[in-house]
Amino acid sequence: MEVKTHTRPQNLKMKKADLDLLARLCNAVSVSGDEQEVRDIVLEQVKPLADSVTVDALGNVLATKLGKGKNKVRVMIAAHMDEIGFMLIKDEGDGIFEFRVVGGIDERQLVGKSVWVGREHVPGIIGAKAIHMTTPEERKVALKVEQLRIDLGPDGSSKAKIGDRGTFATKLQVIGPSIRSKALDDRLGVFNLIQLLKTAPDNIDLLAAFTVQEEVGLRGAHVAAYTFDPQIGIALDSTPANDLPFYDTGEVNASYNTRLDGGPAIYLMDGATIGDRRLISWLTAVAEAEGIPWQYRQPGRGGTDAGSIHKTRSGVPSVSVSVPQRYLHSAAGLVRMDDCVNTLRLIQQALIRLDPKILNRQEK
Repeated sequence: MEVKTHTRPQNLKMKKADLDLLARLCNAVSVSGDEQEVRDIVLEQVKPLADSVTVDALGNVLATKLGKGKNKVRVMIAAHMDEIGFMLIKDEGDGIFEFRVVGGIDERQLVGKSVWVGREHVPGIIGAKAIHMTTPEERKVALKVEQLRIDLGPDGSSKAKIGDRGTFATKLQVIGPSIRSKALDDRLGVFNLIQLLKTAPDNIDLLAAFTVQEEVGLRGAHVAAYTFDPQIGIALDSTPANDLPFYDTGEVNASYNTRLDGGPAIYLMDGATIGDRRLISWLTAVAEAEGIPWQYRQPGRGGTDAGSIHKTRSGVPSVSVSVPQRYLHSAAGLVRMDDCVNTLRLIQQALIRLDPKILNRQEK
């Protein structure tokens, strides 16, 4: 299927205060299972905005903003707080730690990367034998994570312990029309969900779920959706943009799934969910009516929190909307500011236009 994009150059800007908040979220260390640093920021932001805020047993932040009147639709919007990273598993002395990856990380990218470990952001580096000391045969084979170590320096063993999480030490930076950072998956979604609580319309009950452990199996979303029992589920996330040339063959890349500058990516299907057709039609119609650039996220692997939400209780019509991102699950991803802003615009306008009739079983 050809990728459909409605691209209009806009050069949208985020306010400094918004960029500062996004930077705080992205620069936090919150690897799956230890989301405390981001959770603290989320709680600080949403408590003044929501009618109720709770933290459940798994660590999800559940914020409810109630609408007014009759026939309100209960809309759950989820964004995950966790990121991919590492866990220290063995202290070998002198600040050298064996570790394992948490979430989907390409081991080929690890050697030489700067990292932060623990809630104190202890600086370190992922080390391996220098190229001078390797054989030609060794250089042909990518190193396994079991062969690598995190080096925190000679006093590192006093600053970190087994079980601590770590992640790439890449701070957010604005580069022209782009934002570069670690953990844009899914701090962009977390940021946008905070903004949605500020603008929630009266025709819905907004059930905002800032979820945990998405990167290791969509776990938090299942618990959150069971608690909220929504009528509609939306996952806000970031998705790989396969929009680069095939450098190894010189061929033109015609297999786009999403691309930068194409606007928010509305999912047709991924490895965990088939998007609800009624919700897809609703979102695309709103985008067209409001002149918001958009694109389909083509079917493929991977999944979002929608993969858990739609299977909760008796079933929840669900769809995912993502910001396209290059170099996902690496030390630094890259997104366009336009795509970030337009994703928020689309969801804001879609919620305003949400009619309970969308839940009728028969489609027109």
